[in-house]
Amino acid sequence: MSKSSVVIIGAGPYGLSLAAHLKAVGIEHRVFGRPMHTWMTQMPQGMCLKSEGFASSLYEPRGQFTLAQYCRERKIPYADSGLPVRIETFVEYGLEFQRRFVPGLEDRMVMSVDQADNGFSILLDNGEEVIADKVVVAAGISHFAHVPPVLAGLPEEALTHSSSHADLSKFRGKEVAIIGAGASALDLAALLHQAGASVQVIARKSAIRFHNPPSKKPRTLFERASSPATGIGAGWKLFFCVNTPWAFRWLPENTRLKAVKNILGPAPGWFIKEQVVGKMPLHLGMSLKSAYVDKSRVQIDLIDSDGKPTHLAVDHVIAATGYKVDLQRLQFLSPEIQGSIQSVEKTPVLSSNFMSSVPGLYFVGTSAANTFGPLMRFAFGAGFAAQRVCAHLATAASQETTREESPTLETMENEKVAIR
Repeated sequence: MSKSSVVIIGAGPYGLSLAAHLKAVGIEHRVFGRPMHTWMTQMPQGMCLKSEGFASSLYEPRGQFTLAQYCRERKIPYADSGLPVRIETFVEYGLEFQRRFVPGLEDRMVMSVDQADNGFSILLDNGEEVIADKVVVAAGISHFAHVPPVLAGLPEEALTHSSSHADLSKFRGKEVAIIGAGASALDLAALLHQAGASVQVIARKSAIRFHNPPSKKPRTLFERASSPATGIGAGWKLFFCVNTPWAFRWLPENTRLKAVKNILGPAPGWFIKEQVVGKMPLHLGMSLKSAYVDKSRVQIDLIDSDGKPTHLAVDHVIAATGYKVDLQRLQFLSPEIQGSIQSVEKTPVLSSNFMSSVPGLYFVGTSAANTFGPLMRFAFGAGFAAQRVCAHLATAASQETTREESPTLETMENEKVAIR
């Protein structure tokens, strides 16, 4: 059994950025997880980030080791905007960030987190037990892959989620249907087409809303004033979400939940459009009626808004249907902790410092979106979360030290007796 002041669960952009901040201010901590695991193993090779280069960095306190700096060091083509960032570049940058700023990362999986006296008991996959005063859950989106109920009855060999594919070569010569109209769906469609698969895209939306390509000309003063640019897009709504996530938390609950659902809906990157449109069938405005396997093929029944049916038969279906945070799917959290977390729509209700209703238990990343807004769904939000949580933990540590050093009433009385 060992003891730690702070334990961070997860080693993606949020976990690594927070660890770098804690290390800089001297707060003792341990970090568990496989660095950049989701980005490395659950996103297809060859894809590009939807975020622009300037919004794709991890965060250390000095803010000097950005993606731009890494690309300069490695002589990798880079632009703040207008040049898509390859997933391989982002992963290697994240791994280098970890080597430089989080060298103590432990490649261990957390099996369980239970409450203990004045803290938490954490069991690792090697059998070690760690007692921690504070725990920060920086679990990535891989825990929350969502598959619509109409597809849930398909066998595993016929259905996968978009997060299941890094290598697409096994689909060469196969007929694949992709469900969804977002970045994951269209990225996969383009890459599968390039890999030699026959692809069809199915979406409820009547049109696919691709991002607009960045202008090659400098934005005018009017354009900047009417639609300010941010790391997650342009516009005053996004400007508010990016620059005042602490204020987003004070909005009425229904307003926050609605904003998180509706702001920044499914939208593929601008650079994917020419790789998809005209290259494959796009079944838009279609709802899934049923999906089943017959004669080793997946049979899909669709219906459009006018009630007209369409039938497709394919070899495999990929559900690029996004992610839905559900605390129950964080199975390493004990039932006692699960039952103690105040939640709304299966997501934790958080304080201004990212702490849940369980004292000492924090959530950062996509789990925090319903409290702090859509910024938390992007790596770009890791900077705000790291600074906020680190400052809070530093203050708490300082107060603990002060209490330990302050003489108790009993000690003061004993000192008076000794003086007499």
